[in-house]
Amino acid sequence: MVKIGTHSGSFHCDEALGCFLLKQTDTYRDADIVRTRDESTLSGLDVVIDVGGKYDPDAKRFDHHQRGFDEVFGHGFTTKLSSAGLVYKHFGEEVIAKVLNVPRDDPQVITIFLAVYKHFMEAIDAIDNGINQWDVDVPPRYMSNTNLGARVGSLNPRWNEDSSAERTDAQFQKAVQLTGSEFLESVNYLSKAWLPARTYVREAIETRKEVDQSGEIMKLAHYCPWKEHLYELEKEFDLPQQIKFCLYEDDRGGQWRVQAVSVAPASFQNRKSLPKAWQGLRDEQLSETAGIPGCVFVHASGFIGGAKSYEGALKMAQAGLILP
Repeated sequence: MVKIGTHSGSFHCDEALGCFLLKQTDTYRDADIVRTRDESTLSGLDVVIDVGGKYDPDAKRFDHHQRGFDEVFGHGFTTKLSSAGLVYKHFGEEVIAKVLNVPRDDPQVITIFLAVYKHFMEAIDAIDNGINQWDVDVPPRYMSNTNLGARVGSLNPRWNEDSSAERTDAQFQKAVQLTGSEFLESVNYLSKAWLPARTYVREAIETRKEVDQSGEIMKLAHYCPWKEHLYELEKEFDLPQQIKFCLYEDDRGGQWRVQAVSVAPASFQNRKSLPKAWQGLRDEQLSETAGIPGCVFVHASGFIGGAKSYEGALKMAQAGLILP
């Protein structure tokens, strides 16, 4: 019987997810998970993660706690890996191909492999290694205990509960299932929603001058998650900071939206906001102020507005390029 080894006692998100990932492979699909810190026991196991003080892919040893360990995922990512990241680095493409039910050399495998690391795995590595999301030296404004690592941690027996090896191992199996289900959900979203959206954004960029000769306004043929793709495709097309507004139809009521492009994915600062004179206005007051019939609203911060028609939204974006 093939066996996966990890440490006993309190468990964490990284080894729980690492065990799940290994069990998605052909080699370790039917493996038992052995939780121990006994070195003689670990030495006889087929693969060991998060314990043992050794990183040796050839020997199937994937620990990250030892002095001098500084392995990263590569592909432009610089966050130090946890045991989950190590397993994903070496087995992730196989796992992705199996989840997607496509051949290993299918082009979407590497795309989703990298996207899952960016959107899901990297945070697990960073949190496990104690890496702050922001370089700040002030206390946080609020507490957040809802990330995956925190939820896995809450599955450990409490200090005043039964913490026997039997119960802890049973709770660890719950952690494996929890981390696994969220990993699969991430792959599902990225492959079925995120990746197909890229086609629409690429098309919008390529046809943007048909919308407006400035090339600073793009129109989505179908609303989709567009922001992240835009930033990446702008680099591919060598269009830094050029596109200022995105137009798309609101599927809730057939109206159109004009949304400002922010300077960075997580920023609230726009490359060009909708005019200050319009901000916070609605309906007739907005239409009269803008001189554009059919305006519906402009958000008080100027990052988004709406119109009853595509023509109205386009005129709002065109005016937004010029007016302060």
